[in-house]
Amino acid sequence: MTKPQIVWLRRDLRFSDQPALFAAAQAGPVIPVYVLDDDAAGDHAYGGASRWWLHHSLESLSRSFGARNSRVVLRRGDAVEQLVRIAEKTGAETVHANRHYEPWWRKAQGRLADRLDLQLHDGCYLFPAGHVTTGSGDPYKIYTPFSKAILQQMPPRDDLPEPETLHSPDKWPASDDLADWGLLPTRPDWSGGLDDFWTVGEDAAHERLEWWDDHVADYDEGRNLPSKDGSSRLSPHLHFGEISPVQIWHRFKDKRNQGWKTFEKELIWRDYAQNVICQFPAYPKESYRDGYDSGIWRNPNRGHLIQEDLEAWQQGQTGYPIVDAGMRQLWQTGWMHNRVRMITASFLVKHLLIEWTHGERWFWDCLVDADYGSNGVNWQWVSGTGVDSNMFVRIMAPLSQSDKFDAAGYIREYVPELADLPDAKIHDPEEHGCKPENYPSKIIGHKEARERALSAYREMKGD
Repeated sequence: MTKPQIVWLRRDLRFSDQPALFAAAQAGPVIPVYVLDDDAAGDHAYGGASRWWLHHSLESLSRSFGARNSRVVLRRGDAVEQLVRIAEKTGAETVHANRHYEPWWRKAQGRLADRLDLQLHDGCYLFPAGHVTTGSGDPYKIYTPFSKAILQQMPPRDDLPEPETLHSPDKWPASDDLADWGLLPTRPDWSGGLDDFWTVGEDAAHERLEWWDDHVADYDEGRNLPSKDGSSRLSPHLHFGEISPVQIWHRFKDKRNQGWKTFEKELIWRDYAQNVICQFPAYPKESYRDGYDSGIWRNPNRGHLIQEDLEAWQQGQTGYPIVDAGMRQLWQTGWMHNRVRMITASFLVKHLLIEWTHGERWFWDCLVDADYGSNGVNWQWVSGTGVDSNMFVRIMAPLSQSDKFDAAGYIREYVPELADLPDAKIHDPEEHGCKPENYPSKIIGHKEARERALSAYREMKGD
């Protein structure tokens, strides 16, 4: 009999275009395994919102395997040790896995390869990290030339069908019960907004893709309009691998509209973020540029007033309606509109002068699409500290951004205290003298915040 093949599942929770699963199914009986290894990730173990999504995604995937007379084996602990134990119990010698680039997974892949036959496949991104390099053979650090180089390499690989058959091993190894992992919140259960906002799983991802086919043409403009929500909302499905970027690319490759061209660059940005963390594994934790760590920020750990500013931002109580709407959407749904993510991040870093790492940690816990590479790259871009970033002195004006991008309807949805205000006043009710008593005053004025940020920057630079 052919020896069983272990498929090590992580952020690739799907059947179609799943290279590791496809290869394993051709080689022998398949044992799909998911290991919840919180210790490996350390301070970037899944946050609360991601754990909620993971529970439902594994639940959906388990049903799909069950419909094919198979199952997902669940284990908790050190991923390498658990996979080795399963191999010893079942006689398996080979583990198939899709390559991951987070530093803890790269380390685990190296350890596992020393003990078993580890077959790594490329299934999470358009191209493997390191696929394109500069003329001198070095990896790209800047997004624009990276993007141009990737576009010259198109198309990506073909997408793969589901395995035609899945053979089961003679004996299944023991499995944990998903409910025992405690991934869902209970005391209190704060997930009602997530339940209302999302449907999880591979089928849901493809339903969203069908919807997106009718709307992608409007993305170039719509991505900036939070009230119209012209975003795909595919990001958590992509993050957990319920759909692959290769599948999305092939679905839209023949479209010629600007919306698809812009969205294609968002897919490339995901690849770029992995390219960055391969070069700088601690990028989501440490500023790339020197001087920022101690020279500019107000530290919430050193003063209760600064801590209160951080908490006001986290809770959507800053007195800036567009910022508060975004932060409340994040808490309620585990997601935030793209344009508003930039506004809220800029507000924390530049208006409040609180280091970007505090925002990265909050987003990591609250986002259902929290991604180690993308989250870090995005925050360092906004803060001006990254290898490729916006200049710190370019300070977004949240009030004018709110008006410019017609966020009135979005504000009404997530800041109900302001729901009765007209469009002309809802972006800045305090300025117009119509701020309701139950809505906070601005935590700091825009002009004052801008001058403070620029002064701190000049001081840091020694000007």
